[in-house]
Amino acid sequence: MFYNLTIPIFFALCFGGLGYVLMLALREGADAYSGEYSEDTARQFEDVFLFIPPKRIAEIGWAIAIAVFITTFLLLGSVTEGRGALVGLTFGSIFGSVALQIPRFLIGVLKRRRLAKFNLQLGDTLMGMSNALRAGFSISQAIESIVNDGERPIAQEFSLFLQQTRVGVSFSDGLHAMDERVSSEDLTLVVTAIETARKTGGNLTEIFEQIASTIRERMRIEKRILTLTAQGRLQGIIVGLMPVLIAGALLVLDPEMMIPFFHSQVGLVIVASVIVLIGLGGLMIRKIIDIDI
Repeated sequence: MFYNLTIPIFFALCFGGLGYVLMLALREGADAYSGEYSEDTARQFEDVFLFIPPKRIAEIGWAIAIAVFITTFLLLGSVTEGRGALVGLTFGSIFGSVALQIPRFLIGVLKRRRLAKFNLQLGDTLMGMSNALRAGFSISQAIESIVNDGERPIAQEFSLFLQQTRVGVSFSDGLHAMDERVSSEDLTLVVTAIETARKTGGNLTEIFEQIASTIRERMRIEKRILTLTAQGRLQGIIVGLMPVLIAGALLVLDPEMMIPFFHSQVGLVIVASVIVLIGLGGLMIRKIIDIDI
């Protein structure tokens, strides 16, 4: 009797030990990924002057991923049959992995909105600096006046620049650090003009006025392009969301029909094909309407 139980016990111990080792490996990998991901995301949040601890970002990302995984598994998976469990685990892992990137996606949205607002304020800022230089201010005093009278985010960036120069960072290095931090083509043009004028003795007042005029003309053209491509962008969004909305509505209205569809091999192939085609269509539409000025 004992001999008959030895082999099952031995296999149970082996599989249990293997599972424990795999869990430890997955945990170490998840901790390493979470630490690197959260620290990188936290640095990007700091670039837009949002100071969130890396640990908190990791907790938010994992909480969202787990919630999406459980919701997807309950909607598409099943605990009573093997294929249903496999489908739930597969789609849950895919959507959970995508949801884990939500903090990074959020920082991307915030950076784009902040950059657009920065570029919008830069033209008026250059005109203010030009007027300050005409009044006899130095370039540092002109920047300080912008910090005192300007609005966010441009006042924040120039304020950080002044703080760096006051603690020993050279004027040129501070400008290039701000340019790298903001990643604005218009600011790159301004930094290049300031550096050139400081080395060759050019007239910064006229240069700032010309750059401000160029920035305003570029923004006018960009707004015109956005207006002309609005219909194409809206069509792409509607066409891309339509299959998802229809599938979600059918899943709610008639789950007895949709759940077997998701559990079938043909259904999985169709879902994967739809996702790929929607992605390709979105990339093509974006490529067509993305006009670089």
